[in-house]
Amino acid sequence: MQKKIYVAGMFDDDTAGKVEVAVKTVGGVTSCTSNASKAQVLVDFDESTAGIEDAINVAISSTGVEVLS
Repeated sequence: MQKKIYVAGMFDDDTAGKVEVAVKTVGGVTSCTSNASKAQVLVDFDESTAGIEDAINVAISSTGVEVLS
């Protein structure tokens, strides 16, 4: 499944890179691309993995970025 997540606080490529690294460590995530100029994170993941969407949001928040949706 692919999900677009909007975030606040991702103002530069350095922060976007940190978000990508954090999300890619979540089990079940197959790819992640973050775009600071669009303030969004595009994540591909295995939706059958229990609690994965919450884990993705926690990973994003752990970088100091706020998940909006």
